[in-house]
Amino acid sequence: MPATIRAAAPADTGAIFALTYELAQFESLTHVFVATEEGLFDALFGARPSIEALVAQHAGRIVGYALFFHNYSSFAGRRGLYLEDVYVQPSQRGSGLGTALLRRLAALAVERQCARFEWTVLNWNQPAIDFYQKMGATVLPDWRVVRVTGDALQQLAAGAVRADGV
Repeated sequence: MPATIRAAAPADTGAIFALTYELAQFESLTHVFVATEEGLFDALFGARPSIEALVAQHAGRIVGYALFFHNYSSFAGRRGLYLEDVYVQPSQRGSGLGTALLRRLAALAVERQCARFEWTVLNWNQPAIDFYQKMGATVLPDWRVVRVTGDALQQLAAGAVRADGV
C-alpha cells in the first residue's frame, strides 16, 4: 500500500502529538516539552485554529507530519507559509515522505499565493540542512531567531501600554 499525504483530521491529533514528542526526543528538547494533546487539538481544530497540519500515512499508520501556519511579509505585501515542524519517523526516512510533505506544502503556498515558504533548522542538523538545500531551499546565513519566553516574556509584557485597548 503506497503512502499518502493528507490534511490532518481531528482523530489524528493523538498520533500527531506522539510524533511531536518523538521530535522533541530527537532534538534533545524533552526538558522544554510542555505541550498537551488537548492544546494541540485546540490549535488545530478549536474555535480559532492557529495552525494546520498534514500527515503522512503508511500501511494505516501516521508516520510523519507537518505543522504550519501563515505569516506575513510586509516587504512582499503578501502572506507566507511557515513550517513549524516536519517529522518523519526514522523507520520511514528515505522513503520519500519528507520530500512529499515539503512538496505538498510548497504547492499549498503556491495555491494560496504566498510570497514564500520558510522554516528554521537547527545548526547541528547537517543531514536536514543538506536535505533542504538539495530541494532548492536556502539556509539564510545572516538571520537569527529571536525569542522571548518565560519570565522575560512576562517582564516585557508588564511594561506594555494599552492605550488603544489591544
